[in-house]
Amino acid sequence: MNATALAARLLTERPRPRGIAGWRHAHWLAVGTVCLGAFLGQLDASVIALVFPALGRHFGAGFAAVEWVALAYLLVLVALLAPIGWLSDLVGRKTMYIGGFAVFGLSSLGAGFAGGLWVLVGLRAVQAVGAAMMQANSVALVARGVPGHAMRRALGIQASAQGLGLALGPILGGMLVEHASWRWVFWVNVPIAVFGILAGWYLLPRTRTTGAPTDAPAAVPGPREGRTGTHRTAAHRTAPREAARFDLPGLLLLTGATTTLLLALSTASGLPLPGWAVAALLLASAVLALALVRQERRAARPILAPGLVNTPGVRSGLVVALIGYLLLFCPLVLGPVLLTGAGVSTAHAGLVVTLLPAAFAFAATVGGGWLPRGWSDVTRCRFGALLTAVGLLLFAVLPASDAVALPLLVAGYGLGLLLPANNALVMRAIPAQCSAVGGGMVNMARSLGTALGMALSVLGVHLAGAASGGRTVLLALAAVAAAAALLTRPVRTRRTGP
Repeated sequence: MNATALAARLLTERPRPRGIAGWRHAHWLAVGTVCLGAFLGQLDASVIALVFPALGRHFGAGFAAVEWVALAYLLVLVALLAPIGWLSDLVGRKTMYIGGFAVFGLSSLGAGFAGGLWVLVGLRAVQAVGAAMMQANSVALVARGVPGHAMRRALGIQASAQGLGLALGPILGGMLVEHASWRWVFWVNVPIAVFGILAGWYLLPRTRTTGAPTDAPAAVPGPREGRTGTHRTAAHRTAPREAARFDLPGLLLLTGATTTLLLALSTASGLPLPGWAVAALLLASAVLALALVRQERRAARPILAPGLVNTPGVRSGLVVALIGYLLLFCPLVLGPVLLTGAGVSTAHAGLVVTLLPAAFAFAATVGGGWLPRGWSDVTRCRFGALLTAVGLLLFAVLPASDAVALPLLVAGYGLGLLLPANNALVMRAIPAQCSAVGGGMVNMARSLGTALGMALSVLGVHLAGAASGGRTVLLALAAVAAAAALLTRPVRTRRTGP
């Protein structure tokens, strides 16, 4: 078998078994498969910070060097989410998603055997490639494979899987580092990745065919299938001819803009750069971002299609997604700092802070059922944002003790209402043939919000001390949450190209 035939075979998406494809609830099996990737990504994101001290001791390196284990992952992930989303529209989201599990699992296996710090950093960058392949397609796979009436619930379940991974990461990481080795923090990903490959192969419907219908059951059309009952459009069938128009300048500008921005933000957590270098990085990021906007307006097939970003509701929805994850990650970093500074043990502080992602996961799945049935996604977004603002305000003014448990529950519940409803609004506004690119932009906004949340929390503590700085940041976050309620806009569902 020559290389061309092998590539064609690997890129050919296999249909699900007939018994699964014909089952009227098969879309929930696909949602469960997507949740595996969501869980794995957030588990890895939250567990890695706990191995920094162990890595520093093992490799004899300082914090500024060890931090690159997380920074390299984040830089590659943010840079690749949108272009991989674009590429997935060409080769198929199922293929790319399963491939993401394979890349992530193999690089995790190698990371556990890493003999040097910079080898580990390189393998973390490869891990980020696999994570981008999964995350850029997760929202699109849910949005395209689930009936419209179930989309919000499906996105909520996916968000809860993220929250579960986020909540279990610190607990699992602490146990593995203390009772086994830092290497097991990476090896634990391998069996999950293997299970994800098998589940994706058998439970995900085809997303790219050669003109034949997909194996999605006709009785349960996806929210964006249109009148033909298939997932593909004319734009998709001509996609191979468009592959030659890959927007390489846009990719390079996007990578440069996000990399320089995150390098500048990372100075808040101890990266040793002088002030002039930080200013130069911020200036370079702004210049590259402006050049990216100009490039995307004239590109034949842009990575960040301006027509998508300018679609009513999409731009504000992406901003709200960024804000939502900023609001989620800032308290996760600040909570232990404030509680341990007040004399609470580290283990107990971790359990208290876990209430935030736990409430987030609960609200994203079943907690939304407590709201009036007639509430729209816009109303849910606004109510969730206001609840989050109240919770963060209470967290800022109450003493650092078990009393902050209730504010964390309120803030987490609000975020669990806000983010799934906001993501549903964004995906409804994006044309069907661009759903993977749209999902990639949502995830890129999420990753930028995560990075910004971590940087702002550490910056506040460094500038004003643990207690006063942390409370100042929490008050600012409460104001940002209230602003998110004002940013939410109704959208009109689009089924044709931009």
